[in-house]
Amino acid sequence: MYTAPELAIVVAAAGRGSRVGGETPKQYKNLAGRPLLAHTLDALMRAAPGATILPVIHSDDLDLYQNSAASCEASTGLARPVFGGTTRQASVRLGLEALAGQKFRPNIVLIHDAARLFVSDTLINQAVAAAKTSGAAIPGVMLAETIKEIDAEGNVAATLPRPRLRSVQTPQAFRFDLILDAHRSAAAKGILELTDDAAVAEWAGHRVHVFAGEDSNMKVTTSKDLAIAEARLLGNLADVRIGQGYDVHAFGPGAHVWLGGLKIEHDHGLVGYSDADVLSHAITDALLGALADGDIGSHFPPGDPQWRGAASRIFLAAASAKVRARGGVIAHVDATLVCERPKLGPHRDAIRASIAGIVKIPLDRVAIKATTSEGLGFTGREEGIASIAVATIRLPL
Repeated sequence: MYTAPELAIVVAAAGRGSRVGGETPKQYKNLAGRPLLAHTLDALMRAAPGATILPVIHSDDLDLYQNSAASCEASTGLARPVFGGTTRQASVRLGLEALAGQKFRPNIVLIHDAARLFVSDTLINQAVAAAKTSGAAIPGVMLAETIKEIDAEGNVAATLPRPRLRSVQTPQAFRFDLILDAHRSAAAKGILELTDDAAVAEWAGHRVHVFAGEDSNMKVTTSKDLAIAEARLLGNLADVRIGQGYDVHAFGPGAHVWLGGLKIEHDHGLVGYSDADVLSHAITDALLGALADGDIGSHFPPGDPQWRGAASRIFLAAASAKVRARGGVIAHVDATLVCERPKLGPHRDAIRASIAGIVKIPLDRVAIKATTSEGLGFTGREEGIASIAVATIRLPL
């Protein structure tokens, strides 16, 4: 396990990713139910527990970033993001300056592209070891194709010696003071368009060691890459499971009800040991059912004093965290509320947004429906509310 003064990781996430297309930068596009950046941050936090992980983001993307961070399995070591500059080089330098301003400077810093979500524990460890030995080190993979240099007319000028060529990846690894000084010097001299941090170190006169990269450490650059990355993620999550949940609560005295973590004004409340959020309870049981991990009562016993009056969003968040702890993702949540009143149509989208935030999935993966029972049964007599929920999850085989 790394410690914060020993290791920091700067995540370059301020780019626009224009080659992917669309209005949303590629690092925030959804892959297998979560933003790409969330997958990358999770991989780094798993590989380097205890390290400081510093995202550098675009100033326009704070809301997108916060949604991504909320989708992470954990937030251990995740520092407050800093805003980047107009180029990748400027953005990384601003990240390094932020680390330099901390009480304890790191000894080693890795600089990693947000769009490389398949970085492995092994590659992280190799990068750290190489930086300690060499001061500046980068992962590189051998080329499969012959590379030609061409002239201005498009004719072959030279055939480059393939055995000596490498396709360079991230994380690129450095002794912290070495790369910070190199970035500062380049900026001071007006050298602003270097495309990776190895080039910055080379410009400053440092030897950069190349260690073996990994073919699996792909970078998402195009829409085709997005499709390939999602297929890889889903291929690793081939155990598809569906769980169902059902709950009812009776009306009682009160001036509001809680549904999906949202407070809705009503002329009655719902009676229960917790806040009686019938919708959250049903979805919680659906998630636990998909995991084959008991029910809400087995995890949060209604007689336990700590749960008296508790917000049911706690139960729902805990169930979704159990899915992520198993290495899985929540693919979809579909729930139905049955009641005569309150009328839920005006609140539907707000309830969806609340649930999506609690379980950390995109809004378009939450469906909420409401119906009456045509005057029949306890719901028809306006004695309470019932909820039915179905949750689909994907787990590793």
